[in-house]
Amino acid sequence: MDFIIITGLSGAGKSHALHSLEDIGFYCVDNLPPMLLETFWDLCDKSTDARMKHVAVVVDIRGGEVFDTMFEQMHSLSTEGKKYKILFLDAKEDTLLIRYKETRRKHPLSETFSSGSTEDAVKLEKELMKPFKAKADYIIDTTYMAPKQLKERVSTLFSDDDNQSFRVTCLSFGFKYGIPLEADLIFDVRCLPNPYYIKELKPLTGLDEAVREYVLKFPETQEFVEKLISLLDFSMPLYKNEGKSELVIAVGCTGGKHRSVTLARLLNNHFIEIGQKSNLHHRDIWKV
Repeated sequence: MDFIIITGLSGAGKSHALHSLEDIGFYCVDNLPPMLLETFWDLCDKSTDARMKHVAVVVDIRGGEVFDTMFEQMHSLSTEGKKYKILFLDAKEDTLLIRYKETRRKHPLSETFSSGSTEDAVKLEKELMKPFKAKADYIIDTTYMAPKQLKERVSTLFSDDDNQSFRVTCLSFGFKYGIPLEADLIFDVRCLPNPYYIKELKPLTGLDEAVREYVLKFPETQEFVEKLISLLDFSMPLYKNEGKSELVIAVGCTGGKHRSVTLARLLNNHFIEIGQKSNLHHRDIWKV
């Protein structure tokens, strides 16, 4: 049975993630009280309905004081061998504040403060959620993501029905838009020749063959790729042995359109060729 616990920061996109899982066939429940987590797991496990074998639940700070029982419930599930995965949705504080301002919604913790401050509520929640982020199997930083990109990322992570528990996500990004918070490894490829300064290549991206050929034709790029793949092939089993469910490898260039896209695609293809489950995500490729 696939049992996904979605949690994270308010305003980071948990509802979008839940809807994405529902779209690919998961039975979804929003705002499940933490004390019902184990009971619900048992009900799904015993059910003869095939729909109940792929389940996603959102458990978060909206549970109020009962949220304190979350760790106890997760520990009980683990002790009894009841498998589950945690998907944690994260975002930068200033981004969350902007989202709350745009939607004019009240933060679940705002009443904790006499001033009703959303900023204080966001900071408090971020602190309270640190232990859950540390325990998460998957972390998605939605700071620079549109809802469509989040849907694609979640769908890619959970739509495959194979039994390979460890997977890689190759993520391209632009440093000018910020470093992705969910990355386990970050490689800076701004040292490689830049197609941006070639007139006919500037409007293209790393998805175009002309850009790929330009980036990869240089000896320094070829040596960089060779050493990078060697490092990743060596370290991959170490991450697997650590018990990680996902390894996010972020490749960054200045704008996230040319070099980073080319290298992320190359790494993704390499992992697939050696039989490693791998996903590809371009965070900033279409940004102006």
